Amino acid sequence: MTLPAALRENLSLPVIGSPLFIISNPALVIAQCLSGIIGSMPALNARPMEKLDEWLAQITTTLDKARATSPEKRIAPFAINQIIHSSNDRLDHDMDACVRYRVPLVITSLSAPTDFVKPIQSYGGLVFHDVTNIRHAHKALEAGVDGLILVCAGAGGHAGTLSPFALISEVRQFFDGPIALSGAITSGAHIAAARAMGADLAYMGTRFIATEEANASAQYKQMLVDSDASEIVYTPLFTGVHGNYLARSITASGLDAKNLPDADKSSMNFGSRRVKPWKDIWGAGQGVGNIRSVMPASELIAQLDREYRGALAQLRH
Repeated sequence: MTLPAALRENLSLPVIGSPLFIISNPALVIAQCLSGIIGSMPALNARPMEKLDEWLAQITTTLDKARATSPEKRIAPFAINQIIHSSNDRLDHDMDACVRYRVPLVITSLSAPTDFVKPIQSYGGLVFHDVTNIRHAHKALEAGVDGLILVCAGAGGHAGTLSPFALISEVRQFFDGPIALSGAITSGAHIAAARAMGADLAYMGTRFIATEEANASAQYKQMLVDSDASEIVYTPLFTGVHGNYLARSITASGLDAKNLPDADKSSMNFGSRRVKPWKDIWGAGQGVGNIRSVMPASELIAQLDREYRGALAQLRH
């Protein structure tokens, strides 16, 4: 593995629970970390922005106490996601908070985090950047990031269009550092497949929406259980960047999921006064067909671990 020891030695399963807009919260992050995977959340989920300090203190204190109480247990570090975009008027505030709390891993999205890498690395923190293509990967590496998150076709949220086979193969031609792979990963066997393809970590989001800790409505969680891959719609309409969404939620909002208007990047807005006009449009990746229940995050991770170990054993035969 190419993972730094700080990550590798504290994981029971090679997974990052990806940051979910609105949905990720301290309860989910803590449950993920205590179960041995990296839990993460967007800084923007803390509203107003002063709440971010409260959440970082809660997560840090809880995990530190758990490590002191059970030093033999693998308790994973946590991550905070930062949107690097001109409309994010709280970015400096949120990055300062990450530095003050010495957040172990900062996940950056959209633009390359050129101005923010060194402050995070100065205390030993790591920066991983979301990319959907080779050009973005090169820009992120030029900025000095420690790792790449390959957001491939089928991933929930702002997904790319490249097959994970294609993107990871090309990235590995010029980068031998940490890679997390995203794209319809919902089982332990998928995690093993990601490792076999050359990734160090699987990047899983949609599956964790259907957990008890996730800040999503019961209707949203049930829609994940009821949907399959054919019901995922890929469109830029709702944020200005192409993303995957549940067709049923689009239809319920009065739109024709098969005939949506277009949008462009000029409509992106991540400001603190942002109004979300499509609050009932629900994101999901193409892996929804493998989600058949809502359960506590700890139980889900235990299930993923059993599936992962089983898949590795099967491959040895």
